[in-house]
Amino acid sequence: MNYSQTQPHNFAVLVHTCDRYQFLYPGFHHFFTQHWDFNTNCNYYFATEELTVSLPGFNNIQSGKGEWADRLRYLLQSTIKEKYIIYFQEDMWLTKPTSSSFFNQIFDLIIAQQWQQVKLTSSDVYKTQPTQHFIEGFNIAKLENATSGFLMSHQVTIWDKDYLIAQLHNGEHPWRNERRGTKRLKKLNPDIYQTDYFAENGHPPINNNQLQAVRSEYFTISGNSMLQENVLPYIRKLQQAGPEQQAYAGELLNHYHNQLTHDGQPKPRKEDIFKKIKRFFKGG
Repeated sequence: MNYSQTQPHNFAVLVHTCDRYQFLYPGFHHFFTQHWDFNTNCNYYFATEELTVSLPGFNNIQSGKGEWADRLRYLLQSTIKEKYIIYFQEDMWLTKPTSSSFFNQIFDLIIAQQWQQVKLTSSDVYKTQPTQHFIEGFNIAKLENATSGFLMSHQVTIWDKDYLIAQLHNGEHPWRNERRGTKRLKKLNPDIYQTDYFAENGHPPINNNQLQAVRSEYFTISGNSMLQENVLPYIRKLQQAGPEQQAYAGELLNHYHNQLTHDGQPKPRKEDIFKKIKRFFKGG
């Protein structure tokens, strides 16, 4: 079954960042604006903590300081008025174009079906069952919650805002939210859907899609607050762009080769065993 496009709906892209990762903002914005189809019927927010940034196409909003879940919940409750969000983070850099037709159709379908969570990436930890719904060749599959992992994850996902707020418990950092949030969702057993639209880090599709399905793609270029090898193809592309992008490529290379954190600090020393034991018994 296919779905036709309608007038704009109550959706927004939310790029959720932290101020310490400001170094990544220009790269995210460059490749997002290069590959994103802005005929998609949604608004665009770039959320910092306290920084004010100017990124054409985005409305910069601030959460204030705080733990990851608290900052995100504040934005959803106090600032973002749209009913649904498409969640991104600043280290997810696009490499292939998106289709406004795909997104506008899936927006229609989400509203018609009253879906609350649609994952847009593929993973071996997701076990799915096909549904009758196809959009541009992509099957919109349903997760088998009992046998799937990471029901709560921070990859690109379309969320009902109120449903997402309910998954954000006080004081949770990202890893705890994914771990504990998955346990909570397994108990609740809600309907969660998934489609192979984005190839995250080159991961292959997991569903039986039709031949005409054309995937978009992004790579996560950050790990442990430092640039990872995935950043190198982006650097090569920036080196072939204008003077401003070339200068930024040089800064990225410097960070990568010298293993600097995103705020320009040397690589942190490994935590000693006693601190690890102490943190383990405090719980996580």
